Amino acid sequence: MGCGNSMQAHQEMGKSERSLKAALLIQKWYRRYRARLEARRRCTWKIFQSIEYAGEQDQLKLYNFFNNLMQTVGSDDNKSKYILQSSNEDLQGECKSKDSPDDSFTDMEVEEDYEGPHLTFPLTLDQVEAMMEAFKEGHTLHARYVLNVLAETEKVMRTKKNINRATTAISKQITVCGDLHGKIEDLYLVFYKNGPPSPGNPYIFNGDYVDRGMHSVEIAIILFCFFLLYPNEVYLNRGNHEDYVLNLRYGFLKEVQMKYGAKRSYAQRIIAQFQDLFAWLPLATLIDSKILICHGGISDKTDLTFLDNMPRNKYMSVLKPPLREGAEELTGDEEDLSLKIDLSEWRQILDVLWSDPRSQDGCQPNTFRGGGSYFGPDVTKKVLAKHGLDLLIRSHECKADGFEFTHGEKVLTVFSASNYYEEGSNRGAYIKFGTDLKPHCVQYQTSQNSSKKLSMRQRVSIVEESALRNLREKIGANTTALRQAFQKYDPNNTGYITTTNWAHTMEEILELSLPWRTLKPRMTRTNEEGMVEYESCLELELTYSGQGGGVSVTETIYRNKNALETIFRVMDKDHSGSISMDEFQDACQLLSKHIGSNIPPETVKDMAQSIDINKDGNIDFNEFLEAFRLTDTQGLKMEDQTASSTNSTAHLTNGENNKL
Repeated sequence: MGCGNSMQAHQEMGKSERSLKAALLIQKWYRRYRARLEARRRCTWKIFQSIEYAGEQDQLKLYNFFNNLMQTVGSDDNKSKYILQSSNEDLQGECKSKDSPDDSFTDMEVEEDYEGPHLTFPLTLDQVEAMMEAFKEGHTLHARYVLNVLAETEKVMRTKKNINRATTAISKQITVCGDLHGKIEDLYLVFYKNGPPSPGNPYIFNGDYVDRGMHSVEIAIILFCFFLLYPNEVYLNRGNHEDYVLNLRYGFLKEVQMKYGAKRSYAQRIIAQFQDLFAWLPLATLIDSKILICHGGISDKTDLTFLDNMPRNKYMSVLKPPLREGAEELTGDEEDLSLKIDLSEWRQILDVLWSDPRSQDGCQPNTFRGGGSYFGPDVTKKVLAKHGLDLLIRSHECKADGFEFTHGEKVLTVFSASNYYEEGSNRGAYIKFGTDLKPHCVQYQTSQNSSKKLSMRQRVSIVEESALRNLREKIGANTTALRQAFQKYDPNNTGYITTTNWAHTMEEILELSLPWRTLKPRMTRTNEEGMVEYESCLELELTYSGQGGGVSVTETIYRNKNALETIFRVMDKDHSGSISMDEFQDACQLLSKHIGSNIPPETVKDMAQSIDINKDGNIDFNEFLEAFRLTDTQGLKMEDQTASSTNSTAHLTNGENNKL
């Protein structure tokens, strides 16, 4: 009996041990599986972020080009100055803020067939809730109500200081939200999980309400309405995208034109009112004088006392130093002092809206974005100690988990737009504070019904493929330069180069700091010796080859499509969504003046009529883009001259911007 029991116990122990080993083996396999997925996700993340920041740099270069153009051409004669100012008045964003909000909407009639929400002022919570439900059903708020909300919001905003003061003493809590970027589903989800704003549930929204998403107008209106309901419990900070120049490229102007430009052409009035209101948004918020919330960050020059007492509304765009009015009436010393004050104000705003933290000590120009500063842990420690603060909360950067602590948990980044790059690319988050001022991070992620049943591997694969598609488009826009660079490492025309040379070339030409060795298997073919077949990563077909094997016209368009769309919106001064013949002729006279080529008005008129394919008297964007596909020799020469002039000017002004 004893022997049998002992043998049975030994066998049972063997089964338990085998089960344990199997469980450990499965656990190790699963951890490796998750680690590989995480590595792919991080690599994908790096692609999305690098391309995004490269686009911001391109936008700043284009803006600097137009400013350089204004200074170069505008001083020649009054006529060219007039043309330039009229063509670029909106791009400059330097017009003075109005003395009072625009109330010209009072003459607008709400049509009988209008099926959207109705508003009366002063607003009630029931009206705002009904409006939000109408937005869920796809309704658009009438232009009259939009302008009314913007005007009423501006009236109250004018009474606010540059730095809001919030407290947890009354409500015992407060919530901080980061970038929303037109993603209304995330806003609704935050309100569902955390409750809508109210006297007992205050909120701080940290900028970047607009651009990139499809519902920027609706998000802005919802937040402004809650601000009107609870002006002492809803705090709205300005972000770097509450700026007309970025709205030209990243979708907000296009959204307004699409929603309000067709029927009665209200788009121009709405855009102008948004532009003015954005300049009145406060720059930061303090919670109980211990936590600073601003959109971008700080620099070694940040001074909250100085920031709190400047005229913020005169900086309608913060992407360049302001032009000082009346400088000709100042003496030399007065002019120097005025310039110093203006530059100090501008720099303070630029830093709080555009800066990013980094792990190294010190403070340097933010060359990755092209604006603001990189600030290190020592800068954070110094600024927080100077003002008696415990924590800096900022947004401005998409984070995979929706939030991230840096600088010894003294800097907290919060980003509230989930699925920012692609469905499943990131979570959103908001930060909850109680009276102890300890941050509690709440994560979430909206999802479409079609993606709810996908496995983690399937989700990662979808996001990864989207990132690689964006990267291939970037490669396709630089095919000629890449091929020429590859061939320098292949003097015998074997078609193969080393992995090191391939990775170096990709990073140098595309100016994207990516893990190219990790990406190589997904983008190229290799031989048995591990050499890279470099043509295999250039297989995106582009047509309409240039003369003599040069850059194709289609490739040039592909590379500059975003810039061309921005230029198109600059020409479209009335924001109608199309360029009139007069607008096109003014812009052409401006450009011909800059490149030193006198184009007769008759030629410009004939050119405009030829671009107007459907002969409706206006040029839409598709017609404008198609005009760049002309491949005759003269057209290519003009294109090369213009591109050379643009590139040299952009390079110069970008260098100046980085110095600043």
